[in-house]
Amino acid sequence: MAGNQFLGSDLHINFSDVVSTLTSYPYNMITGAVTIGTGLVLLRKYFSGGVCKSKAKLTGKTVIITGANTGIGKETAIELAKRKAKVILACRNPERGREAERDVRVKSGSEDVVYRHLDLASLSSVREFSKSVLQEETHIDILINNAGIMACPQWRTEDGFEMQFGVNHLGHFLLTNLLLDKLKEAPSARIINITSSRYKLSKGLNFDDLNNEQDYEPYLVYCHSKLANILFTRSLAGRLEGTRVTANCLHPGVCWTELMRHIEKKTGYIKKLALLPIVLLFFKTPHQGAQTTIHCAVADELSNVSGGYFGDCKIEKLQTPAALDDEAAERLWSISRVLVGLEDDEPDS
Repeated sequence: MAGNQFLGSDLHINFSDVVSTLTSYPYNMITGAVTIGTGLVLLRKYFSGGVCKSKAKLTGKTVIITGANTGIGKETAIELAKRKAKVILACRNPERGREAERDVRVKSGSEDVVYRHLDLASLSSVREFSKSVLQEETHIDILINNAGIMACPQWRTEDGFEMQFGVNHLGHFLLTNLLLDKLKEAPSARIINITSSRYKLSKGLNFDDLNNEQDYEPYLVYCHSKLANILFTRSLAGRLEGTRVTANCLHPGVCWTELMRHIEKKTGYIKKLALLPIVLLFFKTPHQGAQTTIHCAVADELSNVSGGYFGDCKIEKLQTPAALDDEAAERLWSISRVLVGLEDDEPDS
């Protein structure tokens, strides 16, 4: 019985097969681990999204970024400061704004970074910020409307507007209009509105209840506000035709930043642990999420592109009728002017 050991009447073991199996087992384990690891790395790279390839400098240019004390806004500020722009961090919280100012200066190596107070939930704050900028800055070259709030409770702004509509749309609408004449004075200027692909979940704005008084669904209201960002961009771009100012909007990608804080509060500890691998694998870091904003701010090939919707550093098609509804966009513009109190002698692009 060469190579075999007889055990009882029914069982035979071939020792050569046993040895072969035992010696190949570690190899199979390593091969499988390498294959899985490689797949995960490639998958992570895919979901990291596009990277801004432009090396353009912004020497002599002034950039305003709302919500620049954290997340994507802060990463954008660091990168644009590295490119020699003067960067104004427009933030709500003074303590965190000054801390961000120090941090952006250190990480960018630029001292031309300043914090200025701006609370988009207060129209008077927007006006005060705009007045100081118009008085103190000789020019504005890039305005990045980055700040936002998502899925919060049914809060109200200082002026009584639903918080997400008030901050994500109305505050930036007023800010942009108040700064528009100064932007037009620049040799070329860009307005960049941060929206979200979640606009697709909105079937259209309810003009009979823009303030979301009825059936408040926090996340759906956020989606409505992101649709408003797109409609605002379309109207603005149309009004800016023939000027040296462009207006585009973009989806930064899914990032786990402070924007998620209200969703995070509702997520239990066990669920957070379960979601951690998904976040690590599929969500972008703030640096990765900032790439499309940076691309829209600096890429030379976009100098004459206006009214576009970008994702992963490339232009994308809007995918719902609601996002392409120019009649709704004009209606939103007219109503927004009334809601924020823009007078006839103030800019309407």
